[in-house]
This record gives sequence, C-alpha cells and structure tokens, in this order.
Amino acid sequence: MGVLTKIDNWRMKFFLWVGLPVIAGLGLVFGSVDVIPAWQAKSGDGVVGTFTAVREDCGRRSCSFYGSWQAADGIGTRDDVILYDEPDSLRVGGTTQAIDSGARKGVFATSGGYTYLLVTGFTLAGVAAAVGWIVFLFRTFRRRRSESQPRPAGLSAS
Repeated sequence: MGVLTKIDNWRMKFFLWVGLPVIAGLGLVFGSVDVIPAWQAKSGDGVVGTFTAVREDCGRRSCSFYGSWQAADGIGTRDDVILYDEPDSLRVGGTTQAIDSGARKGVFATSGGYTYLLVTGFTLAGVAAAVGWIVFLFRTFRRRRSESQPRPAGLSAS
C-alpha cells in the first residue's frame, strides 16, 4: 500500500507542477489566438471568398486540406492555409466557399462546423488549468509559510 501511495503522490506532484502549467500554456497560447476568429466565422463575420484545395494531409484520425484562398472581390489572397470545417465532398483540386475571419493559419468553410467549439474548449481548458495552478501555488506557499512560522510555547501543532 505504501508503494502505491508514493507512486500516486509522485504522479500528482508531477501533474500539479508540470502538467497544469503546460496545459495552461498550450490552451492559452494556441487556443486564445483563434477563439475570436472561430466565433466570427461561425456567425458569418469576415471576408467571404473561395478556397481551392491544393493538398490533403492525413494523420492517424483525420485529414486536413491546405490550399489557397481568394476573396470574392479579388483583392485579398492567402496561400498555404488550412480549411477548417471542410465539407465531406471536398477533394484536392476542388473549391468551396470560405470565410477569412483572421485565424492565424486558416479559413473557415461557410458550410459551418464545430471548430469554434473545439477552439473554445481548448481555451477554456487552458484557463481552468491556469486558475488551478495559481490556486495550487497559492495554497502551497501559504502552507509552507505557516509551517515555517514559530509556534508560541504551549501550543501544539494540529
């Protein structure tokens, strides 16, 4: 029983000291940058244009299309961007309407999707991890300070 407690205690300490700050950093840095553009695209705010799929990159669970985007008015263009919320019918060489709402690496298909929820969830996880880490640090340092305070004679530690 003592060995399991030490292992669990080690894992918990690692998570609190390393895991929470990493989750907070990733969620806040990568999620918060695109959360506003994702919600703007969901509501149709942004510049409408046409995305042309140049290549498809596939990982273990999903595929993503990369290509070029050109504004409907012909003025704005973006090259080598990812298409978020791509329609199932899209293939390399195909086109679809997409909104550029300022996302750092891509544009959003006008057909809609759930990227705004994923980005929001990622950002909220970062915020929750940051708050949790701050609370953990506050409690840890407060406890250490109170333990290092000398106790008046006659009082026992409880």
